[in-house]
Amino acid sequence: MAAPVQQPPQPGGGKRKGKAQYVQAKRARRSDVVGPRQLEPGLQGILITCNMNERKCVEEAYSLLNEYGDDLYGPEKFTEKDQQLSGSEGEDDVEAALKKEVGDIKASTEKRLRRFQSVESGANNVVFIRTLGIEPEKLVYHILQDVYKTKKRKTRVILRMLPISGTCKAFLEDMKKYAETFLEPWFKAPNKGTFQIVYKSRNNSHVNREEVIKELAGIVGSLNSENKVDLTNPQYTVVVEIIKAVCCLSVVKDYMLFRKYNLQEVVKTAKDPSQLPPKLRNGKEAKVETKDKLNQNDPKEGENNQLVVPQNKEELGETKPRPETQVEREEGAEPELPSRTQEGSRSNENDLS
Repeated sequence: MAAPVQQPPQPGGGKRKGKAQYVQAKRARRSDVVGPRQLEPGLQGILITCNMNERKCVEEAYSLLNEYGDDLYGPEKFTEKDQQLSGSEGEDDVEAALKKEVGDIKASTEKRLRRFQSVESGANNVVFIRTLGIEPEKLVYHILQDVYKTKKRKTRVILRMLPISGTCKAFLEDMKKYAETFLEPWFKAPNKGTFQIVYKSRNNSHVNREEVIKELAGIVGSLNSENKVDLTNPQYTVVVEIIKAVCCLSVVKDYMLFRKYNLQEVVKTAKDPSQLPPKLRNGKEAKVETKDKLNQNDPKEGENNQLVVPQNKEELGETKPRPETQVEREEGAEPELPSRTQEGSRSNENDLS
């Protein structure tokens, strides 16, 4: 029998790592992330939609939010990741020592929380960035306002960026109870304004869109009877985003001006769309009107822009000036032409005779 083939030894002299060791290393990396790991009630943050590349979207979101976050709130202050907890040696009371240790752990955890942290959203092409110590609606409005003024493209993958001021369970009764207090800063008397409600549901089938909009509109009306619905250019837009069993709520301004908070579309808009007439928003009508206005303001320019095609050679001769030498030659040749024609005609008559 042939001897079994011996496999070469692994480099380093050790055995190949098992799957369990890789899983433990992955869990250890995950344990470094402090705070919630998925979207849940009680969070504030920013809901971002992307185009088939969530990893790149998270990178762009961190870069963009840190840039404008430092501008509004100053640079983020970091603390050491591994902080030594105060020990309880020498203490006789065990319960007091345990309470102190738990308090130290909570304090260190709060210090390790970052200003922006990505969590699992529960839907494809959707990223949720949990925020801490900032106002999401203020930060997002500052970003869109700057992009709208400068017309500089800041991202490639990020599409929409919606601030989320509060989250609750995605059940109608829970949403009604939460919205009664959530909507007060914008719509409770003496505050008032025009509004619209924008609804979007992902991976959820037990919530009815019409019922949610009807209930929220009734709550806004009950807070102040002067609050009116405006679907064309409202002062406030109530954004309702439902993902699985979590409802995300926010109230934003200039929703239509900033193209539904789409960073890609804001760059394409005109700088002052409110000052343009409605006909100029269509490209074809805009081109026709600009040409007509030019012709009406300066009729000479309209005539010069029209191309006149000469129909015969005489018109060409009239438009082009003749040189002097050509004129002299033609004047000297004019008396010879009739004689030549007459001689030619006489010779023809003689030939015929």
